Amino acid sequence: MRTLSTTEELDAFCEMAAKAPYVTLDTEFLRERTYYAKLCLVQMALPGKDGEAVLVDPLAGELSLEPLYRLFRNANVVKVFHAARQDLEIFFTEGKVFPQPLFDTQVAAMVCGFGEQVGYETLVRKIVKANLDKTSRFTDWSRRPLTDAQKTYALADVTHLRGIYEYLATELDRTGRAKWLEEELAVLTDPETYIVRPSEAWKRVKTRTNSGKFLAAVRELARFREAYAQSRNIPRTRVFKDDALLELASTRPQGPEDLSRARLLLREARRGEIAEGIVAAIGAAQDTAPEDYPQPDRDIDKLQVNPALADLLRVLLKAKSEETGVAQKLIANAADLDAIAAGRRDVVALRGWRHEVFGADALRLCSGEIALAAKGNSVAVVSL
Repeated sequence: MRTLSTTEELDAFCEMAAKAPYVTLDTEFLRERTYYAKLCLVQMALPGKDGEAVLVDPLAGELSLEPLYRLFRNANVVKVFHAARQDLEIFFTEGKVFPQPLFDTQVAAMVCGFGEQVGYETLVRKIVKANLDKTSRFTDWSRRPLTDAQKTYALADVTHLRGIYEYLATELDRTGRAKWLEEELAVLTDPETYIVRPSEAWKRVKTRTNSGKFLAAVRELARFREAYAQSRNIPRTRVFKDDALLELASTRPQGPEDLSRARLLLREARRGEIAEGIVAAIGAAQDTAPEDYPQPDRDIDKLQVNPALADLLRVLLKAKSEETGVAQKLIANAADLDAIAAGRRDVVALRGWRHEVFGADALRLCSGEIALAAKGNSVAVVSL
C-alpha cells in the first residue's frame, strides 16, 4: 500500500496514468467543523486487476496537487468516480478544475437500471461479486498516521471501481445510453452547481410565510450568515441555525438587549461580530423598499393541476420505468408530473433523454393522442 507524500511522487504516478485509458479515483475528507470540505486523502488506481493503486496524502507539507490537476485536464484519460459530486466540489474549490472526461458510476448505474442513487457497496456485490469491509467508514481521516485498516478500506474504493466502470461502460455502449450519462454529468461539471452566493442563501431557508417584510429579514440574515461562514471557513450552523434565523426575522432585534432575549440563538452569537452582523442585517431589511422585497416562487402555488391527468402521468411513468429499467425518480418526480398536468412545458422531464423515454408520450397523453391500457401485468400505450 504505497502512499505518495511528495509532489515528485505524485507527478511520476500521474505520468503513468496519462498513458492509461482511464484512472479510478476517490477521496476522503472532513467537513463537520468547516464550511469547505477538508481534503484528507486521494485514492487512485490504474486499469487491470494488477494495476497499481496508491494513496495520495494532501496533508503532507511537501505535496502539491498540481500534477493531479494536470491529469484532470488530460482529455485522453477518463476519470472514474462513484457519486462524484462532493469530490468534484473539493477539486473545484481548491483547484478550480473539473476532471474531464468524467465518468460517475453511480449515475451510470441509475441509467443502466440499478435503481436510484445505488450505493458503491451494492455495485461491488452485484458486479464484481465481492464484499467490502466498512469498519473504517467513520474515522477521522485527518489524523496521522493512517492505520493499515484505513488504507485497505480507502484503496477498496478505487480497486473494485475498475471492474464496475468497465461493466457499466460496456452496458452503456450496448444500450446506446452513453449520451444519457453525458447529459447527467453536465450538471456535475457546471461551476454553478458548487457556487453558493450569500445573496441567494435565503432560498434554502424553509419558511411558511410569504410576507415580504419577513422574507427581507430572512434574506439579509441568511446573506450575513453565509458570508460570515465562508470567510471564517466554519459551518453555517456555527453562526446560527435556521430556527434561530427565523426567530430573529420575526422578532427583529435592534441591539444586544434584544438579542439576549432570543430563545434559540447560541450564546456566542449574542455578542461580538455575529451580534453586530445580526443587528446590521435587520437594519438592512427594515431599510428595504417594498418593491425590493424578495419574491418567493409563487408559480408552483398557482398551478391548476388536473388531478386525473396527473394520475395518468404517474401510471405512464411507472410503465416507462419498468420498460427501460430506469428508476422513476431519475426520469421525473411528483412535482414534474403535476407541472406537466397543469400545462407547464419548461420541465426537465420533457428535455433530453427524458423526452425520448417519457416526455414525448407524456405530451401525447396530455393532448389526447394516446391512451393507456392494461396488458397482462403491464401497461400499454395505445394510439388514438
